[in-house]
Amino acid sequence: MKKSTFIKPIHFFCGLLLLFLTIFIRVTGQSSGRIEINIPEIPGYVTLKCDFHMHTVFSDGLVWPTIRTEEAWMQGLDALSITDHIEYQPHKNDIQTNHNRSYELAINSSGSYDLLLIRGAEITRDMPPGHLNAIFLKDANLLDTKEYKDAIKAAINQEAFIFWNHPGWKAQQPDTTRWFPEHTELYEKGWLHGIEVVNGGEYYPEAHQWCLEKKLTMIGNSDIHGISMNYNCAKGKHRPVTLVFAKEKTDKALKEALFDRRTVIYYENILIGEEKFLLPIFNQSVEIKNSDLTIEDGVNVQIHNHSDISYILESHGESKEVTGPKKITLPAHKTILFKINNNLKDFSGEKKVSLPYRVKNLLIAPQEGLPVKINLNMIFVSKEE
Repeated sequence: MKKSTFIKPIHFFCGLLLLFLTIFIRVTGQSSGRIEINIPEIPGYVTLKCDFHMHTVFSDGLVWPTIRTEEAWMQGLDALSITDHIEYQPHKNDIQTNHNRSYELAINSSGSYDLLLIRGAEITRDMPPGHLNAIFLKDANLLDTKEYKDAIKAAINQEAFIFWNHPGWKAQQPDTTRWFPEHTELYEKGWLHGIEVVNGGEYYPEAHQWCLEKKLTMIGNSDIHGISMNYNCAKGKHRPVTLVFAKEKTDKALKEALFDRRTVIYYENILIGEEKFLLPIFNQSVEIKNSDLTIEDGVNVQIHNHSDISYILESHGESKEVTGPKKITLPAHKTILFKINNNLKDFSGEKKVSLPYRVKNLLIAPQEGLPVKINLNMIFVSKEE
């Protein structure tokens, strides 16, 4: 009898909270339509925009699970994982502990939004090893164990993909971001598959370097707990996402791509990933509208950027044939002019020339921008002519 009188007010409270949040989201204009993330596809793959780290009232989050799927759809995602904490359950006096329940509540709405919803959970332990997310689970309740190794093993037995969350989180690593012997053990056992290089508003260059050295998958997530209003999509802001290059839009293809390390992180106005992925994104983004040019002293090149990223370029070496600006910004979805000057004053005829640059906000390693070339077909006219 006590149980039923307790549950009814809780159900009423949760329903009222869900109604309030839904109305609030709609009043603030967040549900007026889906805002697409426009980043060119890599040839041969479908680019899936993903967030694999978020919370609901079933751990320490502030929203009902179906709100997470609605937000994800509105903000241009293709896949998400709700990863409520296993060990940390601050609402357990109000909501029963069932580590699968947030997934069960969200799965129907995710289908109506054409989203891939991946069952996940966060293993929440002191450092080391810290917090780890396990996704592609079959039963999250099996991770509720005393020893963290048993929890990870239970995830591995389910063929889960496991990544280390926010390795530089100040609450656990206040002085420096360190790799511990416990992480070496997990890595050598094949129990660690990726690391969050970006979590919320933080980028961890140490984690970026570890992923490169140890061949781990680069992940970027929101770790959102409240309503995602701090990402004002209408003003060009966005949550951190993991771009996953999958063979098709299915759970199986998404999982295969993650294990194969085919990811790039989209964080603020930055892309973080391997050169083999960033270079085709840049090349697919940028179009030289007048690549065939006649030059005497100087000439303007028209270059269009099709993507949501405003690329920031700095000159990287000199071209013997022509000289371009030391710095160029290619604004998202705009065409700009930049002037190039003739270095071959006494030469007449055709030449293919390349202007070498580095894209500062496409990071192939910490503080290392992507090397690119702007290729032009030039007809040089000598001044004597």
